[in-house]
Amino acid sequence: MSRHPEVLWAQRSDKVYLTVALPDAKDINIKCEPQGSFSFSAIGVQGEPFHFTLDLYGPITPDGCKTKAGLRNILCSIQKDQKGWWKRLLKTEEKPAPYIKVDWNKWCDEDEEDSTSDLASDDDNAAYVGQDGGSSDDDGMLYLPDLEKARK
Repeated sequence: MSRHPEVLWAQRSDKVYLTVALPDAKDINIKCEPQGSFSFSAIGVQGEPFHFTLDLYGPITPDGCKTKAGLRNILCSIQKDQKGWWKRLLKTEEKPAPYIKVDWNKWCDEDEEDSTSDLASDDDNAAYVGQDGGSSDDDGMLYLPDLEKARK
């Protein structure tokens, strides 16, 4: 029986990014079909099989599917057949499986897309480590009135 690794996803108007959390995976096999079928299989560090198939929201370009295996995860860049934003990752309107989650580190809204760089060159999220833009810890915090002073 195969298990499911955690899968994080994010999108741009032209691509979908999947990050499969599977450290030291071996025999990685990925298959992309034009109608939007994405299949993944690999062997875990202790020899256990991992497998899942996703029926993606829209058609994809199989030649535009790229994979990069890192030490902790496998990064997959999937080229959409037509440029545009998908309402969700999967065709089905049902709640996705619990192992599929949004990748908030790579997420981008439609109106933010022009200001971001291509994620295909990111190396295991290295671009996100330690980049806080020099802001202080309390930027964006909501300040409430001092209740002790208000009681007096």
